[in-house]
Amino acid sequence: MPNILVADSLSKEGLEVFQQTPGFKVDYKPEIQLDELKQIIGNYEGLVIRSRAQVPAEALERPGKLKVIGRAGVGVDNVDVSAATAKGVIVMNTPGGNTISTAENTLSLLLCLARSVHKADATMKAGKWEKKSIKGVELAGKVVGVIGLGRIGMEVAKRCAAFDMEVIGFDPFTSKDVAARMGIELVDLDTIWARADFITVHTPLNDETRGLIGREQIARMKPTVRLINCARGGIIDEEALLEALKDGRIAGAALDVFTVEPLPADHPFRKFDNLVLMPHLSASTAEAQEKVAVDIARQIVECLTGRPVRNAVNAPSLDPEALEAARPFLDLAERLGKFLAQYVAGPIERFSIKYCGSVLEHPTQAISTAAQVGYLSAQSEPGQINYVNAPFLMKQRGVEVIESRSSELFAYANLITLEAHRPGGDKVAVSGTLFTRSTPRIVMLNDKHLDAWPKGTIIVIENKDVPGVIGAVGTTLGNHGVNIAQMTWGRSAPGGDAITILNCDQAIDPAVLKALSALNFVQAVRVIRL
Repeated sequence: MPNILVADSLSKEGLEVFQQTPGFKVDYKPEIQLDELKQIIGNYEGLVIRSRAQVPAEALERPGKLKVIGRAGVGVDNVDVSAATAKGVIVMNTPGGNTISTAENTLSLLLCLARSVHKADATMKAGKWEKKSIKGVELAGKVVGVIGLGRIGMEVAKRCAAFDMEVIGFDPFTSKDVAARMGIELVDLDTIWARADFITVHTPLNDETRGLIGREQIARMKPTVRLINCARGGIIDEEALLEALKDGRIAGAALDVFTVEPLPADHPFRKFDNLVLMPHLSASTAEAQEKVAVDIARQIVECLTGRPVRNAVNAPSLDPEALEAARPFLDLAERLGKFLAQYVAGPIERFSIKYCGSVLEHPTQAISTAAQVGYLSAQSEPGQINYVNAPFLMKQRGVEVIESRSSELFAYANLITLEAHRPGGDKVAVSGTLFTRSTPRIVMLNDKHLDAWPKGTIIVIENKDVPGVIGAVGTTLGNHGVNIAQMTWGRSAPGGDAITILNCDQAIDPAVLKALSALNFVQAVRVIRL
């Protein structure tokens, strides 16, 4: 029975998803503090948070049963994602739930700054009639710079265009063609600083975006520019913004997010009448709160009941149709990884995954992760390795993972090749394919072609290519009560080195290996368990 801890306020519709799912139990603790969270987090399979609850590395030191952390919202900066990844805990968010809400709030702040709505409201409530002193600007014809053209940024751009604004944007992952179809001129940041009358940011907070707008950037802007941040506190350097407001270097700003939340009561931001402040309300509409709550609850239920993982920020996410189509390749890659790990002796420094043929029609990132899961799980205790922590652990071990594609098919409609590169340049390679779309086969080991089942107990014999190998090996195994399910051979050239692979019905004990090693044509023997 999956237990779910809800550590932030969540709409009743979201709670009902858990409550109405058979076998799920929910503990609702919307005001839980870190000390208590650290003590009880390991008792739950799933954790739900919003922006209040913090999940630092110390909270994940003893994750216990925890499998997934779900953020009802977009940003996951209140979760130590690296620590979660190292512990094999999935971190997921709901990137689409508050898109419209945040985009609309951005426009509300943009309009408020343009027409000084906040000033007019304050003076009216103070009993004044400041008709002459408060003057706004029109949006039509003004240039708005949108930094970050993801879901929210694109929705903001669309709404700005409806006000006849000239929209310029920056996003390193958006092509000019895509931007042009949305009526956005894709430019660099220097162009935004120089041309924009309004600048709004819609990026995640990370090492690249922290302090993205600072003193140097503000110095290049028009004195009439207005800045808006409904994304994450810290993207705009708050000290630099304070200086610009004090010196009249910019016309104004609007902030819904801050480096420290709640904003301290004595914070100097509260003293400026050309600065609009909101207490992180971009996602605070009834519609958005219900949607992100329901979305994250459904995602967690799917995750904990073995269905595809959606919107994971630290693991491959596949939709059900793509997962079902790719599943045979995921299984093949994992088996090849397990085989390679047991065949290679000692540490490796590079792990290469090569694809060709019809496998390229599927999400290779997930297949590459499956290969790493297989490689690491063969060397670890059961249950320690999963799709979340495998890439992290490979990197932690100093193993470089390289994925490549090729149009060369050899004799197969699809082919996955894994290579383990040892220190010093030596490498071991194993290749596999799918027959009839779902039947896995190992078809090459180093330079030797063969046809082996990647399952069960396997004996791999490196031997000289001489007469009598089959009979001697069969007799030896028969004498020890080992039944051969399948036997296959491969060689690089007649009379040279060869390889013999046997699938066996019984476990192989040391006495069997000793007897095989004693055969005069045998160079090495390994047992591999898949």
